[in-house]
Amino acid sequence: PRLMKGEQREEQGPGPEPAVPPQPTEEEEALIEFHRSYRELFQFFCNNTTIHGAIRLVCSQHNRMKTAFWAVLWLCAFCMMYWQFGQLFGEYFSYPVSLNINLNSDKLVFPAVTICNLNPYRDTQIKGELEELDRITEQTLYDLYKYNSSSTVGAHPRGRRGLGETWPHPLQRLAVPAPPSRARQARSAKSIVQDNNPQVDRKDWKIGFQLCNQNKSDCFYQTYSSGVDAVREWYRFHYINILARLRDTSPAPGEDMLDNFIFACRFNQASCSQANYSHFHHPMYGNCYTFNGKNSSNLWMSSMPGIKNGLSLTLRTEQNDFIPLLSTVTGARVMVHGQDEPAFMDDGGFNLRPGVETSISMRKEALDRLGGNYGDCTKNGSDVPVENLYLSKYTQQVCIRSCFQEHMIKQCGCAYIFYPLPKNAEFCDYRKHNSWGYCYYKLQDAFSSDRLGCFTKCRKPCRTGSSGCYPNRTIILLTTKEMALPNSTSSSRS
Repeated sequence: PRLMKGEQREEQGPGPEPAVPPQPTEEEEALIEFHRSYRELFQFFCNNTTIHGAIRLVCSQHNRMKTAFWAVLWLCAFCMMYWQFGQLFGEYFSYPVSLNINLNSDKLVFPAVTICNLNPYRDTQIKGELEELDRITEQTLYDLYKYNSSSTVGAHPRGRRGLGETWPHPLQRLAVPAPPSRARQARSAKSIVQDNNPQVDRKDWKIGFQLCNQNKSDCFYQTYSSGVDAVREWYRFHYINILARLRDTSPAPGEDMLDNFIFACRFNQASCSQANYSHFHHPMYGNCYTFNGKNSSNLWMSSMPGIKNGLSLTLRTEQNDFIPLLSTVTGARVMVHGQDEPAFMDDGGFNLRPGVETSISMRKEALDRLGGNYGDCTKNGSDVPVENLYLSKYTQQVCIRSCFQEHMIKQCGCAYIFYPLPKNAEFCDYRKHNSWGYCYYKLQDAFSSDRLGCFTKCRKPCRTGSSGCYPNRTIILLTTKEMALPNSTSSSRS
C-alpha cells in the first residue's frame, strides 16, 4: 500500500501470536460442578446461601474468635429449628383431643331413680322349699358353730340328713393340712396314731361345698375362710335353683305393699302419681320402684337446684327381712340412672341407712370420645360382636353381662337367673342341669381374669353420661327420707 507523508511503514516481524483462550476441562464442562474439597464446598455454600449469619463464617476467617462465635450461634439456631420441627410433627401424630365445656341453665330432664326395699319376699309357689332351705341352713349353723338361730334347733337337734336327704352339695367343714416339718416326720408311730383325730381349731379349717362336672370325673370344693361368707354363698346357690322353678320371676306387688313402703312422694312440691313410677322385682333386693323411667307418661323436668325442687320420698323400712339369710342389711337401696339405661343395683346402687334423712347431690357430665385413630369406641354397639339382651341402649355394662350370659348358655347349657333370658333357653336348676354349679364357678373365674374376652369385646360407647337434654355440670338435688316406725309390721313367716 501507498504511504502518505509523515507515515512510516511497520513491517511485521516474527513476533508472538495472540493468546488462545484455554479449553475447559471435562470436570468444568459437567452439568453438576464438583468441588475439590469440603472446605471449598463449605465456602461456596456460605457465600451463596440466604441463611443469615452463614457468610460470617467465611468472611471472618482471619479472626478465629469471631468465626467460633458465629459457628456456635449458627449451630444453635440450626438445632433449634429441627427441635421445633420435631415438636410440631410429634404433636400432629399424637392426635390431641380438644375438650370443650359448656355451662347451661336450661330445663333438664330429671334422671330416673330406682329404689328397692331390700326384702325379697317368699312366693307361694316356692314357699315350702324356702322354709326347708331355712331349716337346713339353721341346722348347718348349729352343727358347725353351735349357733342357735331359732329355739327349735336347740330343743330338737337333728342331723342334716334327716332334714333333707335330697338336697345336693351339702355344706362341709374341710380341714386345712398343716405344712410338713422334719420334727413331725421324726415322730414315733404311737404319736402318729394319736394325731389321727386331732382337735380342729377354727384357724385350721375352711367351709365349703363340693361341685363336680357331668360325669363326676373332676370335682373341686368352693371354700371360704369366713363361715359367714360360706353360709351366705351356699344359701344363695340353692336360692338361685329354687327361683329357676318359678314361671314368672317378677310378680306384681299389691297396693298394700306399695303403701307400706312409700309413705310420701313429692317432686317440685307436687305429689307423685301412679303414672310416675314402674315396678319390677329383684331376686336379691326385693320390690323395686323406678321413678321417672322410660315407661312414665310425663317425664319430670328440673330447672332449679335445691331440696325443694328435687324428688322427696318418705320410706318405711322393715327391720325383719322376708329372707334374713339372704341379706344382712336393712333400709333401702337407691340408684340414679338414665331413662334408657337398666338399673344395675349391684354396681351402681348404694344403701340408705334407716332412721335418718339422707340428701343426695348429683352432677351430670357428658363425655364424647373420638373414634378412629384417637381411640377405640362404638357409637351404638352395632359393631360389637355381642348380642344385646337388654331392652335398652348400648352401655359397656349391658354388653359385659350379655357376653357372660352368652358364654353361660354355650358352655353350661343354661342361663344365669340374674341376667335376661334369651330365646330357646332356660334358667339353671340342678334338677335339670346337675353340673351347672361346677361350670358357673369355673366360668366366673375365667370371666374375672378376662379369659373370656368380654372386657375386650365390649368397647366403651363414644358418648356417655347424657342425652340431648343434659348439659355439662348440671346440679340436681335429690332428697330421700327414711323412717323406721316402732310399730312396723313384716310379712308372716312360718
